[in-house]
Amino acid sequence: MSAAELPLSDGPKIRKEKIIASKMIRIYCKKKHHGQELCEECRNLNEYVMKRLSYCKFGEAKTACAKCPIHCYTHAYRQEIKRVMRFSGPWMLLYHPVESIRHIPIPEKLKKRLSR
Repeated sequence: MSAAELPLSDGPKIRKEKIIASKMIRIYCKKKHHGQELCEECRNLNEYVMKRLSYCKFGEAKTACAKCPIHCYTHAYRQEIKRVMRFSGPWMLLYHPVESIRHIPIPEKLKKRLSR
């Protein structure tokens, strides 16, 4: 099945992932490339990430990309987004504290205890 035939994933979980990824890329670009707007390299990365998330095979059931059995990013983009997330993660606590706390994965054991 080609990308054109795949249904677009645009549920709340995918939208949240897109927002967080965009914010992380913006922080990275601002701190590393010192511009107010995204540079061409970061804009390309952002577009690529948005596209890959839109066509995620798992949709709303997706896990973290690092834990996914299917790596849909090309090697170069995968390395780049890892670099961006590693750099931007700590800055997210300062610039977007609520989203960074919500983005922290909660283990299944703890989720079960919290839902009681």
